[in-house]
Amino acid sequence: MSDLNLMEKIVSLCKRRGFVFPASEIYGGLAGFWDYGPYGVELVNNLKQLWWRKVVQERDDVFGVDGAIIQHPKLWEASGHVAGFTDPLVDCKKCGARHRADHLADTGSTDIAELTELLKDAACPTCGEKALTPPRTYNMMMKTWVGPIEDDSSLAYLRPETAGSIFTNFKNVLDTTHAKLPFGIAQIGKAFRNEIAPRDFIFRVRELEQMEMQYFIDPQMQAAAYESWRQFAWDFMTTELGVREENLQWHEHAENERAHYAAAAHDIYFKFPHGFKELWGTHNRTNFDLSGHARASGQDLNYFDEETKERLTPYVIESSVGVGRMFLAVLADAYREDELGGETRTYLALMPKIAPVKAMVSPLLKNKPELVAKAKEVREELKKVHPAIAWDDNGNIGKRYRRQDEIGTPFCVTIDFDTLGEKSELKDTVTLRHRDSGEQERLTVPEVVERIRSSTSLSL
Repeated sequence: MSDLNLMEKIVSLCKRRGFVFPASEIYGGLAGFWDYGPYGVELVNNLKQLWWRKVVQERDDVFGVDGAIIQHPKLWEASGHVAGFTDPLVDCKKCGARHRADHLADTGSTDIAELTELLKDAACPTCGEKALTPPRTYNMMMKTWVGPIEDDSSLAYLRPETAGSIFTNFKNVLDTTHAKLPFGIAQIGKAFRNEIAPRDFIFRVRELEQMEMQYFIDPQMQAAAYESWRQFAWDFMTTELGVREENLQWHEHAENERAHYAAAAHDIYFKFPHGFKELWGTHNRTNFDLSGHARASGQDLNYFDEETKERLTPYVIESSVGVGRMFLAVLADAYREDELGGETRTYLALMPKIAPVKAMVSPLLKNKPELVAKAKEVREELKKVHPAIAWDDNGNIGKRYRRQDEIGTPFCVTIDFDTLGEKSELKDTVTLRHRDSGEQERLTVPEVVERIRSSTSLSL
C-alpha cells in the first residue's frame, strides 16, 4: 500500500476501533486537537508507564516531578521562548491561507532572509496563486490570563514544553533528594503550541503530551552522557517497543536547525506515512537553562561538589519524545494486512506488554449458560495475572477474532464444549488463538495463565 493510503487506513482504524477521535466532533471538531478513546488511552498509558519505569523507577539517578501547566511568565522570558519560540509564517493574499515558510521551502532553516529568497516565486499550495507575503516570525506560545482582570499584569502562557518546571525545580530536587552529579529529572505532561498548520493526524497538533528527562552533568562528561541517552532512545524504540529498525534513522541537526539553546542535537526519525520525520530528540542544552534562570531569578542554581569543594553550573543532556508521535509510530509500524481464511485481514502486531488488551475471553456460544459461566470463570483467573482481559460474546467467533486483531489483542481464549468435557481428554482445556499467525493451540487454563503472564511482563 502507498504511504498516504496507510495514513488513511490508520486514521480509519483509530476511529472505528476507539483509539482516537476528533476533539469536539459533534461540533465539527477543532483543528490540532484530538481525544483518545477507550483503547487509545490504554495504549498511551502503557507507553507512558513503560517509559517512566525505564527512565525513573529502574534507575537510582533520575527523579520525577509533575509541574504546573501555567508557570510564571518570567520563566519563558528567561528560557528564550518569548523571544525565540517562533516559526516563519507566510500568508496567501488571494485565499488567506497560512503556511509554514520553512515547510514550503522544504528546508530546515528558519532564517527569514534565506526563506524570502527561496519563496520569492513560490505558489500557494492551497489555491496555486503566486501571492504569498514575505515570511515573518510568529510566536507559537498560547496566551491566557491569571485572575479576573485581563491585562499585561495578568498575562501568562500555557507551557510550550515541559522542561521549564524541571529547571525551576532543580534546587528543590537537589535539596530533597541529596542527588549527586550526574542525575536527572523527568516529567510527563501536556504542552501547547499554537501551530500555524496542524496536520498529519496526531503528528502535528496544538495540544501535545511530552515525556522529557533533563540529565545534569559535569561539563567534562557531556560527550559520554550524550551518547548514552542517544543509545537509550534507540534501544527503547527497538527493544522495548519492537519497532523495526528499517523504520528508524538518525538525523543530526545542522547549526541552523538546532533550537536556540542546543549545542548539539540528534533526532530519531521514524518513517511515518508522510515520510521520515522527527520522533525523539537528544539535545545538549549546555548550561543555558540553569544560567539563564539564575540570572533572571537571582537564585543560586549552581551545584556544589562536596569532594572537590568547587561550584559549577551543570550542563544538561535532554531526552524528549512526544507521546502522540510515539503512539502514531507504534501504530504505523505495527499495522499489518494479510490473507487469512480466504479474506483480507487487518491486525496490529503490537508487543503484548503495550497492547491495550492482553487477551480476550469468549464463550463459543453466548446462548449456552454453561459455556458463559465457564468463560467468566476463566476470565477471572486471567485477570489475576493482568487486569486488561476483555470479554466479547458479540457476533460469531470469527468476527470477534477480527475485532481483537484490529485492537492488537495478542491472544484470544475460547471456551467450547470440549472445555466442559464433551471429549473427556480435553476437559478443562481452552483454545488459545495467536493474533499474528491466526494459529490456535489447546492448553489448560494454568498454561494459558502462564503464557499471558510471561508475554505481558514489562520486564521483557
